[in-house]
Amino acid sequence: MVTRKPAVAGSWYPGSAGALASAVDGYLELAGDAEPRLGAITAIVSPHAGLMYSGPIAAYAYRTLQTHAFDVAVLVGPSHFIPFDGVAIHRSGGFETPLGVAAVDEECSAALIAAAPAVHERPAAHLREHSLEMQLPFLQRVAPAVRIVPLLMGRQTAETARALGEALAAVLRGRRSLLIASTDLSHYYDARTAVKLDAVVIDHLARMDVDGLQQALDVRPEHACGGGPTVAVLAAAKRLGARAATILKYGDSGDVSGDKSSVVGYVAAAIGA
Repeated sequence: MVTRKPAVAGSWYPGSAGALASAVDGYLELAGDAEPRLGAITAIVSPHAGLMYSGPIAAYAYRTLQTHAFDVAVLVGPSHFIPFDGVAIHRSGGFETPLGVAAVDEECSAALIAAAPAVHERPAAHLREHSLEMQLPFLQRVAPAVRIVPLLMGRQTAETARALGEALAAVLRGRRSLLIASTDLSHYYDARTAVKLDAVVIDHLARMDVDGLQQALDVRPEHACGGGPTVAVLAAAKRLGARAATILKYGDSGDVSGDKSSVVGYVAAAIGA
């Protein structure tokens, strides 16, 4: 029962429970009524930069969850620091933030390992990684009791994304589950260029075009650092019955910093029936 300690608390987001809750709640309030016209939400797409930059966008995705109930949330993000084949799972224990410990759904994790040869237990891949950690403060505020399955994709091949999407759908069918794709969009282009690059991902996402998104990423992986996780989540959501995607908010780091000469793009989306 290993608890994964926070890697970026106090730097990427506030290190105290009070300050973190206040910041997250403030972003959720500013997002207003972000409820999409979906009967049920199967998945969301949310960015993972420092809270002051991506928080105003991520809040739009998490705001949609406040009227829904889930038993398990599967978080899928990219590995920024350690390259490896397949998908790294942290199968037991929990993930800690200043808001508490998000417990891992060990039964669901074991089922996923059994269903997907590409999924391997690799706790070391999670130690420094921020892509899942940045989702947790929002998740802990809108669904504090939900258990999690933390997944990091190493080399983001089409084969890995396809296999993970199929396995997620098989394991989650019949469960009250939420899929979370953690991704930022283009990195360090000027804002005009970023908008054009990001529009490619956003268009495929809005149309739920799994194959088109994968083909775009095959040509230009820089479209999204979590492109593979997004493909896997979108594919799984479709297999689980999702029929529509709503783009809730788009922005970039320059909206906060004021520097539009070199930005990181962010999108929030909800996917459901």
